[in-house]
Amino acid sequence: MAQVSQPRGVAIVTGAGSGIGRASALALAAEGWRVVLAGRRREALEETAALAGGPETLVVPTDVTVEGDVAALFDRAVETFGRVDFVFNNAGTNTSAVPIDELPVAEWTRVVSANLTGVFLCMREAFRVMKRQQPGGGRIVNNGSISSQVPRPHSAPYTATKHGVSGLTKSGSLDGRAHNIAVGQIDIGNVASDMTSRMGGGVLQAHGGIAPEPVMAMENVARSIVLMASLPPQANVFQMTVMASDMPFVGRG
Repeated sequence: MAQVSQPRGVAIVTGAGSGIGRASALALAAEGWRVVLAGRRREALEETAALAGGPETLVVPTDVTVEGDVAALFDRAVETFGRVDFVFNNAGTNTSAVPIDELPVAEWTRVVSANLTGVFLCMREAFRVMKRQQPGGGRIVNNGSISSQVPRPHSAPYTATKHGVSGLTKSGSLDGRAHNIAVGQIDIGNVASDMTSRMGGGVLQAHGGIAPEPVMAMENVARSIVLMASLPPQANVFQMTVMASDMPFVGRG
């Protein structure tokens, strides 16, 4: 994507140290956004900043499950860049695929804390800042999942939290109307990464069999995030599903 001379706005990306978060942060930076990079690992965030190049990135180590960390993240963004125009709530986690009766409560709690409470905390701070800044308003995109629509076998914590993210997106979209805050969600299918390399060898399907699944390039997600972020205030992508064209999704289950 071509560099532009004028900043598009200030964006916060959580989980920016790797994967979808890193790719999206780099794509936003390439389009002229000033990008605040949030995540638990400072070294990984510094790598993302180095890849972005230029002075228009800010590294803020953040655990999205910690209320004080999230508040400090948004405070640093405002102190450095003056406002927040866009937030991509991307940070999240998963657990191994096990039957629900074998799932430890600690694993359930860990996934809920990262995938749901973390999104809530970031949305709460985004609303706090966006309602009060001048000019007011902004945009929030939550990273849902295809699992928010159709679950995989043995995925209770992940699926439940992604359904919860859909609820937060709908509630936030409604509550944001009066304050020019647009809220949307991106549901992502299989993306080529270290985490999805196993899919080429086969993953558990709803009928109990094992089958390989197609994946798509990470760039497709990053381009989608830039599109959602760059719309004028009068328009919003409320929900986008982006996936490999031949991924088993429609008809799954």
